[in-house]
Formats: sequence, structure tokens, C-alpha cells
Amino acid sequence: MLITTFLVPARALAAVDTPDWDGTGIIVDGRDQTDAGNFEPLAPSTEPGETTQYEYRFACTDGDSLVFSACTELMLECSSGASSPEGTPGTAIYWYYADTAFDPLIWTFHSGPVCVYAQQPRDLLAEIAGQIAHEFQRTPIAAADYGSQPGPHTLRGKETNVWATATTQTFNLTMLGQNVTITATPVAYTWNYGDGTIWGPTPIHGAPLHQDRIGEQTQTSHIYTETGRLTISVTTHFDGTYTVNGGPELPIPGQGNIPSPAQPLTVWRAETHLYADDCIVNPNGIGC
Repeated sequence: MLITTFLVPARALAAVDTPDWDGTGIIVDGRDQTDAGNFEPLAPSTEPGETTQYEYRFACTDGDSLVFSACTELMLECSSGASSPEGTPGTAIYWYYADTAFDPLIWTFHSGPVCVYAQQPRDLLAEIAGQIAHEFQRTPIAAADYGSQPGPHTLRGKETNVWATATTQTFNLTMLGQNVTITATPVAYTWNYGDGTIWGPTPIHGAPLHQDRIGEQTQTSHIYTETGRLTISVTTHFDGTYTVNGGPELPIPGQGNIPSPAQPLTVWRAETHLYADDCIVNPNGIGC
């Protein structure tokens, strides 16, 4: 996927009289200088196989300079070459787009004006793709909430139900001067019951039971065979996708594995004894 390289109809070739990087005579890269001194592309993005086609048209001529107030500031900077890496003047353009599924093409204004120069563009989408997995791991994804029934105390030999609740989360950030949106979606869970039993990854997140049903077997419940004090926990596995400048949604390699804080759980034993006293007749009898 390229973010800066666009072919322009041949009728525009003769109008551009500045150096170019691809030997066609077409200036296809709009740039602006960042605070760090880098020159970042301002051209629209596209993707191989898409039906959208872009072309530029010369901007800020005598006619539309009166209409677009941005032309006043842009043309002063552009004609002076203040933002050009080589200090050479640039050309002000508008970007237009059309759907190649239609014949003839119907061109629609996309963005601009911007000043373009002859410096070879970077494949920013490829650079972002190379960094996005690392960025995903740094994203502050919220861990799942979870609980147990019964809890924080349960009984040996009885079913203890656990469940988790995680949500899809969206994060907006800037990478290489581009607007990037990362979406993290929970897809699996790994349960640690605290007694050496680990289950998962599984897509099953469980659900809390009604008070009257506590003790029933569920897909996520567990039976403890020993008493003691232990901790339970769950790790939620998130799949990630990202978009650049509102473009198509792309997958992020790997997963985000987000552990929830451990919770204490005490496993007790229950003892049953038979007594001869009738507790209705003798409420103070042994076992009543």
C-alpha cells in the first residue's frame, strides 16, 4: 500500500517544469516540514487493487486565490521554497479523485491546496506497517473485569464459577505524521485457577450465575480438591486492526495479552454430621 505515489494523466506532463524522482516529469509528492525538521507527505493514500484514482490540478491561480484564503499563506511559502528540502520553489496543487468503475471518470475534489516538491517520497504505509505491531503492544488496553462465585470464599469439592468481561477499545494516535486508529478486540481468555490448573486460550469468557444457581457447573467453573488460600487470574487476548487516514482496516500481527490483577480466593472444607435432635422441638440441641 502506498501513500504518496500517484500517476497523473499525460496531459499534465508539460505543465510541470521542475525536477522529479521517477523520471516522468510528474511531481506527485506533497510535503510539509514537521517540528523535527522532517518532510512528511500530504498526498492522499490509495491501495493496490482499489478503484480509486487520484490526480492533481494546479491550485491558487489568479481565479481561485480570491476564493481560498489558504492560498495567500501557501503561495508565499511555496514560491519561496521555504519548506523545500533543497530550498527550491514548489507548485501548489489540489488533489482530485475518481472511481475507475465509471466511464467517463467523474472527478471530485479531495483536498488541498498543498505545495509539492521533487524530493522522492517515502512509503509511509509500509513504514507504519513495520512499526504497528510494536505500537500495538504499547497501547494502554484496559484489562478485563472478572469475578468468582462463590467468592472470595469457596468450598472444596464444589463448583466455583468464574467469568470475565472485556470490551473492544479504540485508540487514535499519530505515526509518521499520519492519523492512525488502532482497534483492540477481545477474542480469547486464559484462566489461572490458582491451584496449578490453567485453561485456555479459549473464546469462552463465562457469565455470572443468579444467586439461586450458585454451585452449578458452567463452562468456566472449576472444582478445587484441596483447601487453602490462593489467587485466581485471567489474561485476555486481544486481536488488533488499524487504519491510516481513515483508509481500509488492516490486521496487526500478533496479539495483545493483557493480564487482569489477581484476586484472592480461600478454599474451605465442609463437614456434614447427623444428629438425633429435632431442631424444631429442641432449637438448642447439638447441630441446631
